[in-house]
Amino acid sequence: MAANDLIAAIATAPGRSGIGVIRLSGPGLSPVVEQIIGRLPSPRRATLADFRDCRGAAIDQGLALYFPGPHSYTGEDMLELQGHGGPVVLQLLLRRCVELGARIAEPGEFTKRAYLNNKLDLAQAESVIDLIDASTAQAARCAVRSLQGEFSDRIQEVIHALIDLRARVEATLDFPEEEIDFLQQADAVGRLRSVQQQLESVLEASRQGSLLREGIHIVLAGQPNVGKSSLLNRMAGEDLAIVTDIPGTTRDAIRQTIDVGGVPAHIIDTAGLHESEDPVEKLGMARTWAAIEKADLVLLLEDATRGETSADRAIVEKLPQRLPCLRVMNKIDLACRAPAVETRDGGPVVWLSAKTGAGVDLLRDALLKAVGWHSGGEGLYMARERHLQALNKARGHLQCAAGQERQPELFAEELRLAQEALSSITGEFTADDLLGEIFSRFCIGK
Repeated sequence: MAANDLIAAIATAPGRSGIGVIRLSGPGLSPVVEQIIGRLPSPRRATLADFRDCRGAAIDQGLALYFPGPHSYTGEDMLELQGHGGPVVLQLLLRRCVELGARIAEPGEFTKRAYLNNKLDLAQAESVIDLIDASTAQAARCAVRSLQGEFSDRIQEVIHALIDLRARVEATLDFPEEEIDFLQQADAVGRLRSVQQQLESVLEASRQGSLLREGIHIVLAGQPNVGKSSLLNRMAGEDLAIVTDIPGTTRDAIRQTIDVGGVPAHIIDTAGLHESEDPVEKLGMARTWAAIEKADLVLLLEDATRGETSADRAIVEKLPQRLPCLRVMNKIDLACRAPAVETRDGGPVVWLSAKTGAGVDLLRDALLKAVGWHSGGEGLYMARERHLQALNKARGHLQCAAGQERQPELFAEELRLAQEALSSITGEFTADDLLGEIFSRFCIGK
């Protein structure tokens, strides 16, 4: 796709709605606007107009908003046509734009142009889609902070500290005959330690923020009829799964995303794990184990009326060792137990009743703790996997530099590599194929 084309797209979601928006951006916009509405609107003022076809007949009536570049979202001349939200009307209007020389925009192309025209850096551009996809209020607020540049500003603070340190170190390389030990005089080791502390702070906030973006993938597992479906319904606040007293009611996985303390939790209710010759039940249990392999956390439910059984212990022993497991003793209403969190085999056990809701709040707190969530959500950044990889790469280079203070050339090179890794987050050093991968995940019209 050429960066100097006039592009157009429907910017509102498919289907019927009160308002539908067509966006155009790029060179040669003025004659297209004049053909559609008869004149170029005043900049940044809503103008009521008829949107006309090639014969001059009205396709629709609505508002036209004109944003001359560079003072626009993309940095180019840009127009929004806001009409009625009928799919047929919007398609007719889009077809008219194409007839006049525009081409259909690729996914994310408007935001990509904003990035290429220095209206946003790459981390801010990515936060646009994170804001659109946010599944909790906490995640949305986190994405807005990144969009406003808070994450990028923190990265730039570390980069500037690195640049200052590099300048001092490279002075040693430029003047090797000087008797003064520049590294010692400049307190290079102390400054490096300060940079490392800054980076650790950003990395921790980013790790926590990644939980808001990716969510927690939780599998409800256990023997049949221990209350997995009841617990899913209780946590979701609605009847998603069928609940009966008949063991084995759940044959296939049921998925639901809920808000747990501001963190999206993707919960999967699975078939009960037990010995069976039924081919359908065996298939359901195979899917349960497949879901467990991909999970971040397993909630292993047990029946509080009978306590831990050998079958429960067999399931625990079969779980992947790297996978956190939170034990849940359900049906305390039948066992005459109070809600509580105890410790068994070095791990937490939550006593609750999915039927009455007693102890469910304790479970919410325990599962957030189990995945390492320890923030109220303020000061976090909606970090992606590539951001975490870059931060960890920079961290590794700084750790290597800490062992090279007696060899200024190697010390300086590790600092340079750390700076390069951090700069990839905001897009200062970014490959074209990465840009294509990032923006292809956007919706068309954004």
